[in-house]
Amino acid sequence: MSELKRGVYPPPLKDPHSNDTTQPFWDYTLQGKLAASKCNKCGTMLLPPQPRCFVCQNDKFTWVELPGTGTIYTYTVVRHPLRPGLDQVVPYAAGMIELDGTQGAGARIQANIINCDVEKIRIGDRVKVVFEKISDTYVVPRFEPA
Repeated sequence: MSELKRGVYPPPLKDPHSNDTTQPFWDYTLQGKLAASKCNKCGTMLLPPQPRCFVCQNDKFTWVELPGTGTIYTYTVVRHPLRPGLDQVVPYAAGMIELDGTQGAGARIQANIINCDVEKIRIGDRVKVVFEKISDTYVVPRFEPA
């Protein structure tokens, strides 16, 4: 486990444990970029990436780089440690971020909201992505106030 910091949930993994469907997402994060798979048939953006489009069932996608900004769609503040040893990181915010550069449904990402006072977070707040390198194969996208 990396150094514990209040407000930052430490990733329990050192590798994304990806497959052919999800690996491109992690490849982009290793480059400090946020991307989503876009259905080649109907244009729906899929996050997390799926083997088939949830709208038209197509299985062909193109990866699209996103601006890395968005708004907080919803969030929760975790005040109690979810496992032993995490008392140093609470409280922290976990949110669903609606990403810019997408058309809405399916284009949200769940992430830790960091570098802010969790008591001041509000739905609709603007945020931007920041990346935390965990290992040579794993970079975690988090969001902070824009």
